[in-house]
Amino acid sequence: MITKYFLVALGFSAIANICMAADTKSAFQWPQKIKAAVSLSYDDAIDSQLDNAIPALNKYGLKGSFYLKLASPTIQSRLADWRAAAAQGHELGNHTLFHQCSRALTGHEWVKPEDDLDKTTLAQLKNQIMLANTMLYTIDGKNARTFTTPCGDLNAAGENYLASVKSEFVAIKSESGSGIAPSMKTLDPYAINVLTPVGYTGKQLIDVVKAAAAKGTMVNFTFHGVGGDYLTTSKEAHEELVKYLAEHNDIYWTDTFLNIMKYVKDEQKKAQ
Repeated sequence: MITKYFLVALGFSAIANICMAADTKSAFQWPQKIKAAVSLSYDDAIDSQLDNAIPALNKYGLKGSFYLKLASPTIQSRLADWRAAAAQGHELGNHTLFHQCSRALTGHEWVKPEDDLDKTTLAQLKNQIMLANTMLYTIDGKNARTFTTPCGDLNAAGENYLASVKSEFVAIKSESGSGIAPSMKTLDPYAINVLTPVGYTGKQLIDVVKAAAAKGTMVNFTFHGVGGDYLTTSKEAHEELVKYLAEHNDIYWTDTFLNIMKYVKDEQKKAQ
């Protein structure tokens, strides 16, 4: 009888071990016991990013993702600086040619009539996004690309345009939110939510990354002005965050959105 119960217990133990091994295999893991990934992104290709954000990133050895509006004046006036940023390991992402947003939405009175997404057809926008990829290639010589939707607006003349362009990108930032991914296993690489931290203090920015570490996921910041321009985060707050991330690189993996999402998609495939 003892032998019988022992064998039954042994059998249950073996099954439990198999289940635990399966769970371990399917569980999402960051590299080198990292607790969270951090994507520092910057939209619109504006001067303060070249003047303040990139020098701070370079000072602490971190890489950011810069989503270029290709009609921005800096593309012509500071092209050498953008090429230098790419050569330094920063990502240049697609943010369309003209940054069309829906003019009908509350708070979007600043959108020019010619840049009204409600008046831009899906076919027109798709062609412009494809052209933007070509223009980015002439700047950095790279083919793999990610995309951030201007304003988070997804409908071109009433039609959701993401499905028509997603095959051209490794991943897409398309929603506003907390910036923290709820789960890495179920994360949709083409529906990433971002936080635009206008006016945040350094402590507030750091608290956000701590919250992401507590969940074991990732946080996606989308900055605009850094110490200048518009939708501004102060130069001091930005540098406080960057310094903290560099000093705690055993906890946080701070890299380009492209590199992070390549890793995420590979891990998701392993879990299938």
